[in-house]
This record gives sequence, structure tokens and C-alpha cells, in this order.
Amino acid sequence: MADSEIRYLQPINIEVKKEKYCRFKKMGIEYIDYKDYKFLLKFINEQGKILPRRVTGTSNKFQKRVSVAVKRGRHIAVLPYVADMLK
Repeated sequence: MADSEIRYLQPINIEVKKEKYCRFKKMGIEYIDYKDYKFLLKFINEQGKILPRRVTGTSNKFQKRVSVAVKRGRHIAVLPYVADMLK
């Protein structure tokens, strides 16, 4: 074995952070439909809670619109208020 060769028991974990972006600005979406439950399911977790901006990468303007759409969807019973293993 050469001295310059270094062996590790486990591979080195090099984490590359993905660039966060607002999907609404990128796709040019202006209106978030509260009746489109399949789209809104991307923004809630398994318990039915709204995911924060730091997780989704959504801008402040569209995060407020998402939260209003999710709350309206819950009100008309398209989305559940509380869920157990929703996804």
C-alpha cells in the first residue's frame, strides 16, 4: 500500500445542498386553486400540517397563498384537518 492512499471504513458523505427555488415563480403560476387537492397534497405532511417555507422553498408571497388555499380546501372538506399517515 502506498502512503498517499487513504482507506476509510465508510464512504465519506459529501452533502451537496440543492438550490431552493419557488416553483410558482419558476412555472409562472399566479392562482392557486383550493379545489385541486392533488396539488395541495405536496404542501402538507402526513399529519395534515402545512409544510414551512424552509422545507418547500416557496417564497413568502406564495406561501401565504398556499396556506389560504389549504385552509379553504379543509373548510370545504377536500383536505383533512387532521390525518394519520395521509401519504
